[in-house]
Amino acid sequence: MKGFKIGILCAFLFLGMPIKAQNIKLDTYTFGDGLNFRGDDDYTMKITGFVQPYAETKIYTGDRFDTSVNRFRMRRVRLRLDGTTTNARFEYRLAFDLSGSSEVDDASSNYLLDATVSYNITNRIKATFGQRATYTDNRELFMTSDALQLVERSRLTSAFASIREFGLFLQGRFRTGGGTYLKPYFVVTNGDGGNVFSKDRGGLKVGGRIDFLPFGTFTNFGQFRQADVVRELSPKLVIGATLSHNSGMSSRRGRNSGSIIYLNDRDEESLPDYTKFGVDFMFKYKGFSALGEFMKTSAVVPEDITQRVRNDGTTSTTFEVDGIQDVENYVKGRMMLGEAYNIQLGYLFKNGISIDGRYTYLKADEHSFLNNATFYNRPNYYTFGIGKYLSRNYGAKIQASITHIDGSDGINDIDGNPIDGNEWIARMMLTISF
Repeated sequence: MKGFKIGILCAFLFLGMPIKAQNIKLDTYTFGDGLNFRGDDDYTMKITGFVQPYAETKIYTGDRFDTSVNRFRMRRVRLRLDGTTTNARFEYRLAFDLSGSSEVDDASSNYLLDATVSYNITNRIKATFGQRATYTDNRELFMTSDALQLVERSRLTSAFASIREFGLFLQGRFRTGGGTYLKPYFVVTNGDGGNVFSKDRGGLKVGGRIDFLPFGTFTNFGQFRQADVVRELSPKLVIGATLSHNSGMSSRRGRNSGSIIYLNDRDEESLPDYTKFGVDFMFKYKGFSALGEFMKTSAVVPEDITQRVRNDGTTSTTFEVDGIQDVENYVKGRMMLGEAYNIQLGYLFKNGISIDGRYTYLKADEHSFLNNATFYNRPNYYTFGIGKYLSRNYGAKIQASITHIDGSDGINDIDGNPIDGNEWIARMMLTISF
């Protein structure tokens, strides 16, 4: 609740102070695209936001076919402020989720999403400092939650994405001849995830991304939205690759700092390194869209680890794996190690009806938290979705999907009880933006 109050206070400060100082007036408003304000000396500010009420039913098949779990909640309540100062080279962003829900179900909840200040070094190079979504995640994390093609993000995202981080973010945009573009990104962050108020653990996370657009840029920021709402008149394609290295990670994948801690025999923290590599693409043309992603992770475990810290703060020297003391594989068994690919296709008809499909495959390393039967250990995810866009942009839409999940490797329900069949998830969500 404290975070909620801080978020509200900051929002009022950002809203009130510039208006008084710059004599801001409403410039334009389009439903779904936010309110645009303009003040003296070309000061600008944009306010956007959306709400997403959500319903979900989870069913386990086999002998426990009658077992189901229902959930109804406000999935997201987002508010974002973007603006420029009188010096147009400076920009800022402040974003909150007032629902207190996480971006993916197994991430910690933070009211503060983005808090950044950017400086346009040149017309082609921008530097951003603060907390934001990182460029070293898979392409789906480039898209905001109100612009998703299906109700929820793919399981690849929940398995490997760190989502938000605090640090320095550099991005470029260069023409490379013949209408092509190259977009490089470079990131240096603390590697601990978003909104970390506790001790900074481990070293830095360093990474980058390179995107190539062979047919020019997308229309109306379409590179950062999934469905082809604008119905691109010519083919648009972006192909990218990303690589990052986290020196000393205290969580499963770099989201929740301090959740997993190891010590050496001098009671000093000794943490594993985590490397992530990915390639992806997105294509759009006349209502058709395709998104493909691949991610692979690996870890290096320090040889001097002798203790692990329990949840209650006590320590233990046991690292048993299959009945024997095995420090390296015990540590790896608590991390998200393996590979995955995700492919999704969709078509948006001119009447606003969208038909979408997705297949996600996860392959766990021998020692990895991806083998956990309660949360993962499910190699295949098949999703079919249908949606109705109620406006000509992302202003309002209703979406439904059904996902079949392969439980052949042995899974548990949410209470840890073994299931002898598969899993089905039906979802429905309404999005209203302003």
